[in-house]
Amino acid sequence: MTGLRLGPLLRYVDWESGSAATVWVEVSRPCTVEVRCADGASGASPTFAVGGHHYALVVVEGLMPGTTTTYEVLIGERRVWPPEGSRLPPSTITTPPVGAAAAEGHGVRVSFGSCRWAAAPGDGHDPVGPDALVTLAAHLAADPAAERPDVLLLLGDQVYADETSAATRRRLATRRDLREPPGAEVAEVADYEEYTCLYDESWRDPEVRWLLSTVPSCMIFDDHDVIDDWNTSAAWQEQIRATPWWHERIVSGLMSYWVYQHLGNLSPAELAADPVYAAVRACPDGTETLRRFAAETDADPARTRWSYQRIFGRVQLLMVDTRAARVLDEGRRAMLDESEARWVRDRVLEDPAAYDHLLIGSSLPWLLPPLVHDAETWNAALSAGARGGRWARFGEKVRRAADLEHWAAFPESFGRFTELLRRAGSGPDAPATVCVLSGDVHHAYIAEPHWPADTPGGAPHARVLQLTCSPVHNSVPRSIRLGFRFGWSGVGRRIGRILTRHGRTEPSPVTWSRAGGPWFGNQLMTLTLRGRNSALTLVQAKSAGGNDQLVHVLERSLTEES
Repeated sequence: MTGLRLGPLLRYVDWESGSAATVWVEVSRPCTVEVRCADGASGASPTFAVGGHHYALVVVEGLMPGTTTTYEVLIGERRVWPPEGSRLPPSTITTPPVGAAAAEGHGVRVSFGSCRWAAAPGDGHDPVGPDALVTLAAHLAADPAAERPDVLLLLGDQVYADETSAATRRRLATRRDLREPPGAEVAEVADYEEYTCLYDESWRDPEVRWLLSTVPSCMIFDDHDVIDDWNTSAAWQEQIRATPWWHERIVSGLMSYWVYQHLGNLSPAELAADPVYAAVRACPDGTETLRRFAAETDADPARTRWSYQRIFGRVQLLMVDTRAARVLDEGRRAMLDESEARWVRDRVLEDPAAYDHLLIGSSLPWLLPPLVHDAETWNAALSAGARGGRWARFGEKVRRAADLEHWAAFPESFGRFTELLRRAGSGPDAPATVCVLSGDVHHAYIAEPHWPADTPGGAPHARVLQLTCSPVHNSVPRSIRLGFRFGWSGVGRRIGRILTRHGRTEPSPVTWSRAGGPWFGNQLMTLTLRGRNSALTLVQAKSAGGNDQLVHVLERSLTEES
């Protein structure tokens, strides 16, 4: 009997028409999957096969704008979701109002975070406290009147291919000798089948499964979705490509990302126009088709765009790939290749009057604590040979050991991106806020840039902010906490200036100050955007009296402050 293995995940809800959505599922056998809504809307799709697994992405049409409807998932006439006897509420699809109703001030709530261990790696002991995603799900399930996010942005490290849990290690041990590469102390995944174990572990928790079935999600990868420090440098890439296991690892990582994350980021129109999706669905088994696509993408990243655009009324979101799109050659290092950078620039500048708020999702922060930024800029200069070959070799070692590979480690890209944000926020038609939403660094903070008075074109009119929120469920050593705090201090800034002088680097086009934080813990940020108003909330998952709960750490308007 065909059953539901994973999902459903509500991925895309159309904010233009308010009448369509997509639902992703994994099932145990080939079949046709139907999604049937209480209001009469429905959709059905045959499954496609990859690596012995069967998936469907169902386009649901006929939804009523501005409503919430429950839905079921069926295989044939047999309901497979919601499960019998579930203690959780029914899964729902909520559509936005359109036309005059939307113009009356309907807002959008965007919750975001990154870096989630579904289970702690190693021996199964979890030292890091309650999972913010699980706690949010439990809170919303227990209180039907609670305000839900309109969309959940998962900004990287949805799975940890290089830090597996005890349960996953046991599953991997049934397939191969874990003493063999990749990984020794904590076994790493090796192929597509093992990646499916990670997604199963990450999305099977009952509360998380329900949350993802009822709150639309946008996703982008970061390094741990493939391997720690993925695409740090050309030297790193050359070394790892020489290992016998890497080709299978990267091909499988890109294949699984395409299936489990990327497809759901696309609109129904984008899906219909996607040649890889069409080719995979046309085959009885799409494994080799997808393998070929992933291998070609790894060999030439510019051939595939993982970045994408989503529109929520008068809010534009651009989710930007800051991992696979990199140019690593030392003489022309860039965070984004030419095609990717042009796509981002065109989306940002094409129609500023159409949006009240611009959100750019970048798994890696644009603005870091100043000492960390200066250290990365200094390191980039050394690694490029600014102080000669011996310093370059030293710089490469430090770059890998200290994970110095954020925007600051690509100085020209940092400068171009900073200028793009200035232009996005300038002029009478500029949005009210331009926010870069990031994770990765296992703490949360708000940073605000300041442009010099003599900046060509002048400072932006919009409020430009770096909003960083991480982790959803992970840890950060005490020494790293102290380091991040010190990075904002006056002494830290002075040390940073010494480093940049040693590296003979150009000064940053902006300075910035800490407008909030740092905060440490398992946490989520939420932006509430209504008209040209914007408010930010930060919640942390805490245990109290044997119960996990969300504690409000910050509630702040972003558009009423100077």
